[in-house]
Amino acid sequence: MKRDGTAQDLAAFESTEGTKAMNNTAISKSVVSARGLAKRYELGKENYVDALRGASVDVRAGEMVAIMGPSGCGKSTMLHMLGCLDDPDVGEVWLNGRRIDKLSAGATTALLRAEIGFIFQGFNLISSMTAVENVALAAQYAGKSRREAQKAAREALDRVGLTDRADHRPTELSGGQQQRVAIARAMANDPAIILADEPTGNLDLTTGGEIIELLKRLSQERGVTVISATHDFKMLSASDRVVWIRDGRIDRIEDREQLSISVGQIVPRP
Repeated sequence: MKRDGTAQDLAAFESTEGTKAMNNTAISKSVVSARGLAKRYELGKENYVDALRGASVDVRAGEMVAIMGPSGCGKSTMLHMLGCLDDPDVGEVWLNGRRIDKLSAGATTALLRAEIGFIFQGFNLISSMTAVENVALAAQYAGKSRREAQKAAREALDRVGLTDRADHRPTELSGGQQQRVAIARAMANDPAIILADEPTGNLDLTTGGEIIELLKRLSQERGVTVISATHDFKMLSASDRVVWIRDGRIDRIEDREQLSISVGQIVPRP
């Protein structure tokens, strides 16, 4: 659990220990770094799951990275650690040279509002609000005025191709359109990083492909770092690198060029 605090904690953290240089070249050159992450979930007496077992990864600015592996391997747990949604039992998480896994609750909230956007498999839209209201709400939480938030929301919806659906509620939108609203919401505050947890999991094949292409375009055009936890092999062709996880450990990390992708199989290039 994170300790109580206010958004002022983030500024204080940045001006002291959070900005101390670490003697690690990989961390200093990465936008996100994880070192030796371990997480155990207690399920009952002598019953537990080791979701992560010493996982480490570095992600460079502007990359699109897919975290892949079988169900239960630790993909989502690792994504949540990188985004401060959960704390590691052991290990460190760094963002732009600052250690963030030990932030207070207030500092974590301020960080999430300013630098990280999330996309979830289940869309997580408020059903009583229109698309523009859902997106604007995130902007208002980040400190924008109502007018500024509305402007940012409509611009974000325009970027994902939903200008003409801005005033529709989620029940009036298709699954793909709802996920586009969720992407617009994640982009509303111009974050440096987008974390996507199974972003195509609830979509059909064609719509899922469209969402992947949209994420790739946003990454290329706006320089946003996109990290996704996914089962969707279509994500491979859009990703710069693939992090393969097995049993809570990093099995291997491969550049897109190292993969040979064909129908029904994915094998390393010789």
